[in-house]
Amino acid sequence: MARMILGNRPAHLLDTPSLTTRQTPAVSLSPQQIEDRLRQKRSSGYVKAMSRLDAGGHVHNQSALNALLDAIRTEFPDLELLPLGVVSRCYLGEPFEVHTLDWTGNIIQHYKTYETLPASLERARTLALHPDYAFVEVYTDKLIAVTESGDTSVIRN
Repeated sequence: MARMILGNRPAHLLDTPSLTTRQTPAVSLSPQQIEDRLRQKRSSGYVKAMSRLDAGGHVHNQSALNALLDAIRTEFPDLELLPLGVVSRCYLGEPFEVHTLDWTGNIIQHYKTYETLPASLERARTLALHPDYAFVEVYTDKLIAVTESGDTSVIRN
């Protein structure tokens, strides 16, 4: 069974806004503008925030959770389209292999080697384990692998 790090949030975290909650409305972009935006290099703050998911501090630390949500919103302020989730290598040690972040539910889960990820995220598992990538953003029609330096590679389904 997956190890849930964030999901059934403690009472003091229930008022935390969802990743899909926006302070300002996103600008409508053409399909080509969206594609170009998604291909852009990711910021160091965003990559750093994603790399901290293994620490698990987001479960009981309101400021750590807010910082993660803010980093995601800051990275994509102009997009209505957000990834379904993120998959990356898990450094918690055996038997855990990867962890996922479900953007719609703000759920962080750690998966053991033999556990299956949700269908929408499973296709990113092998790529997430590749040593060249820090994490993989999962979209309905593509995967975007992101390196530690923020460079992106788009893989079409």
